[in-house]
Amino acid sequence: MQNDNEPIIQVTNLTKTFGKFTAVDNISFDVKKGEVFGLLGPNGAGKSTTLRMLSTLARPTKGKATIGGFDIVKHDTEVRKLIGIVSEKMIMYNRLTAKENLWFFGSLFNIPKDVLNKRIDELLALVQLTKWKNAQVGTFSTGMRQRMNVVRALLNMPQVLFLDEPTLGLDPQSSVEIREFIKTLNRENGTTVVITTHMMVDADLLCDRIAIVDHGKIVALDTSTNLKKLISGEDTTIISLEIANLTQDLISAIRELDCVDAVTQENSLHLRIIVHGSEAFDSVIDMVRKENGKITSMQNLQPTLEDVFLHITGHQVRDAADQKIPQEHRKFGVPQKGRGR
Repeated sequence: MQNDNEPIIQVTNLTKTFGKFTAVDNISFDVKKGEVFGLLGPNGAGKSTTLRMLSTLARPTKGKATIGGFDIVKHDTEVRKLIGIVSEKMIMYNRLTAKENLWFFGSLFNIPKDVLNKRIDELLALVQLTKWKNAQVGTFSTGMRQRMNVVRALLNMPQVLFLDEPTLGLDPQSSVEIREFIKTLNRENGTTVVITTHMMVDADLLCDRIAIVDHGKIVALDTSTNLKKLISGEDTTIISLEIANLTQDLISAIRELDCVDAVTQENSLHLRIIVHGSEAFDSVIDMVRKENGKITSMQNLQPTLEDVFLHITGHQVRDAADQKIPQEHRKFGVPQKGRGR
């Protein structure tokens, strides 16, 4: 059993391989009770595979983890009583109503009828779907369906909720709804939440602490504020440049500068450049002029989580997320080779 002072999740040297692929590479971390903890990184970084192991859907190759003091391998049945999991795929039956869907999934937990009825009403109220409880789920918007997908995982009143890319594919309004619901669930119910995402805004707005994951490894772990401080010190600067005649040759020339840590091309005119050193700004401007670049605007910027990821790993989250994963390994989150600078 768990000591009240111990983290609710403890992960030690957890590893998962598929043949020659190492999806999760010797990671260790813990999650405090009542915390919203994020695993941030591109598709193929090992985030979903980590969730599959923690939720007892996949066995670790090496290492161990406990949830609520129970080992995920030796005491998997006890672990399942403590958790709920929401995967990217929405598991709902379109021809059933909202209430019928929740009744079906709730019955799988052998919850007494009167308790289940009350819990369904409470959960539908929690996600503001009470007036649609007798409507078929197939008529719901994507945001409403995702809220249903989340509350389905809450029927057993889990202490820990795993959310795998909870806002993936949602429109901005639906994404806001899901984020607000996660905040409410954590604040009012005290539910511990573990989120995987490659969406910077989700990690920034939701998570108490964030583990940046790349190629199966945790490369940084801290609060969003502290992570940003990694590149907001006196020696590091983020420059935004608008260049009217921006070319790939000019971008390559800037990347080659010793003072440049990373370059992001945001559109056909704009560059976001992470540099270090007191002479860095002048060096970048001199290079642009040497290459006959026409600067139309420039400014110093505050760091974002994507800047942190780029600074630490040398490639962008969205770059790696856009790469193709071999179909046979897609569900396991096999790592991809990211593009370095």
